[in-house]
Amino acid sequence: MSKWQTFSKGIIKENPVLVLLLGCCPTLAVTTSAVNGLGMGVSTLAVLLCANIVISLLRNIIPSKVRIPCFIVVIAAFVTIVQFALKAFMPALDAALGLFIPLIVVNCIILGRAEMFASKNGVIDSALDGLGMGLGFTLALGLMGLIREFLGSGTAFGIEIYAQTGITPAGIFMLAPGGFFVFGCMIAAVNYFSKGKAIKKREFACEACLLADSCQAAATGCEGKEADA
Repeated sequence: MSKWQTFSKGIIKENPVLVLLLGCCPTLAVTTSAVNGLGMGVSTLAVLLCANIVISLLRNIIPSKVRIPCFIVVIAAFVTIVQFALKAFMPALDAALGLFIPLIVVNCIILGRAEMFASKNGVIDSALDGLGMGLGFTLALGLMGLIREFLGSGTAFGIEIYAQTGITPAGIFMLAPGGFFVFGCMIAAVNYFSKGKAIKKREFACEACLLADSCQAAATGCEGKEADA
């Protein structure tokens, strides 16, 4: 895989939100405005990029049996840095995103890329993977937030769009049902324009699961017991 493919796959082909359907909780919760969506996306991108680099550097040092706890410690360190930076320089955005910033620690996108890519590839490739996946996440959240804000509040990035036209915004788009509707439409659009090629079923196979090793070990144990019986 070329460097460009490593970077670009996360934007559309393997978009973590619209194709792999990861990180749905913050996607639906914080995208009531474009600013919130972009803020959450950029925060996640920063953590993902830094965590991928560090985990790639340490991949030959971290013991296999404790790799997941080690990954979480690395991710938590960068989440703390991002959270302090938001509190210091963007307190309004930090208040708007609330609990979802510290919850980046357990975001399956970041932990999944650490396990599936950064722990198995070099620093440059891991950085490109983190940058591409983070950019795809940011674009998806920003677009979803913009659509919901425009339809639900009649604004775009806080700027009034059709307040003087007499059109009443559909407030439902600021609520959970509207979020699910926009999310579903965006997923359908990606699959339509890619003619279904964006769906990568292999990403949902056992090989991509963080618990694959333990499941295989359990299965092997069961087969051994049956053989003994």
